Amino acid sequence: MVPGAGILCLLLACLPVLPAPAQEQKPAATLAELQQRLKEHVSQPKYDAALWGVKVVSLDSGKTLFEQNPNKLFSPASNCKLYTVAMALDRLGADYRIKTSLYAKARPNKSGKLAGDLIVYGRGDPTINARLHGGDIYQALEPLVAALRSAGVKRIAGDLVADESYFRGPPFGSGWMWDDLEYYYGAEISALTINDNVLLACVKPGPRAGLPCALAIEPATPWLVLSNRTVTAEKEAKRSIRFYRPLDGNIVYASGQMPLGDAGYTNEVTLHNPAGLFAFFFKQALARRGITVDGRLRTVNWLDRQACPMDTSSLVELGAAESLPMRDLAREVQKPSQNLYTDLLLAHVGEKRRTAESRADETSEDLGVRELNKFLTEAGIQKGATFFEEGSGLSRDNLAAPNATVALLQFMSRHKCASDYLAALPIAGVDGTLRNRMKGTPAAGNVHAKTGTLHWATSLSGYVTTAGGERLAFSIMLNRYYELRPARGDLDTIAVLLAGFTGRTTE
Repeated sequence: MVPGAGILCLLLACLPVLPAPAQEQKPAATLAELQQRLKEHVSQPKYDAALWGVKVVSLDSGKTLFEQNPNKLFSPASNCKLYTVAMALDRLGADYRIKTSLYAKARPNKSGKLAGDLIVYGRGDPTINARLHGGDIYQALEPLVAALRSAGVKRIAGDLVADESYFRGPPFGSGWMWDDLEYYYGAEISALTINDNVLLACVKPGPRAGLPCALAIEPATPWLVLSNRTVTAEKEAKRSIRFYRPLDGNIVYASGQMPLGDAGYTNEVTLHNPAGLFAFFFKQALARRGITVDGRLRTVNWLDRQACPMDTSSLVELGAAESLPMRDLAREVQKPSQNLYTDLLLAHVGEKRRTAESRADETSEDLGVRELNKFLTEAGIQKGATFFEEGSGLSRDNLAAPNATVALLQFMSRHKCASDYLAALPIAGVDGTLRNRMKGTPAAGNVHAKTGTLHWATSLSGYVTTAGGERLAFSIMLNRYYELRPARGDLDTIAVLLAGFTGRTTE
């Protein structure tokens, strides 16, 4: 996702999509013909200032069908998720679930009173959100509430402590830009994540022109405050609504205008210290089930635990809740290209690999990247073909060569989790970030691939079966292309050519 480009993308999405010339041609019947068409496409004068990286390999014969700058390093954008998800499936397994625990110093007494604090200890479960639970955040928290009720707890005499200390390091990925953090794709990373660490800001026009617009937060909470700087305009006026949140606070400044009669506008806004939001919603969820909290709501992070360590072996686990299995988390990452979930997986794997020999100053991200590099070596990817400093691809400093991405795709096509890896990818013309792309072409319903977009960087890598029945792995990257329209169609043309190819390299 390109930071600050949300409005531009919306405008461009309204433009008619013209079919690429290659889609109107008769499909290539020979390998030589396919290679010629691909060469002609990437050699067009409009790309003179840009840089193409392409690699296409047959999974059946192992033969390279086409390559262009296969060893050069490109900004892969969200193609990085291909690497992080592969590593998570390999290291943790498709059935693995991330656990959130409920700790206390002792069990409740016979009347259900818990004498001390209740600690909610997160390990990076991304699925405690309204979206996956019918739009109801309290339903998302119900497994934890049910676990506490099963333990006999009716009253918490101490504090409700939201503990996010399992992850060590800043709440942002390395290499993220400051203005990423204003948008949903730059939400803070927390071991105690809730509702994707965003809330929905809703704006509707006031009763008459000149009055402020009506603002609301969903799900409703005082944790995030809206400062209303908006105005209702006359009917013929143009809507212009903006949100701004200082990075270290939870006040969102809404400004701009909305005309009378407007149906309204909603947008996801990020927040600071999502563990605090977790504590708020969890207390509300407990109250709905008759469990009261006498004490305060508190949050604890890794810096707090450095000063006051917690030994879980001395505590009682009253209950726990688990995430969806890793195969489903892979889908939740890849289909919508979810940055937060990807970096949660990277940090979780990193902490699973933390040992007594790990340096105290190494963050969860550091350890995750180290494990990722180990995995890539095992997958046969040459040293120097990738450079990652975080897992989602939001960093502009991540680099990958087409050769490396295709080698990863080849490795995962033979992996024990191959079917889960493939099923997690967006399908052209069907779902995820490819749902509106390549419709009405041989690629529709056929291409399974991960998209990637940053400023001046677009990528598409995955799998396709040709019209001749041959399975291919491909990586397509286009960097430094300055045309106004996003370069997605330029990449799609290549994928469509591959899907329509009627020949075979095995003959």
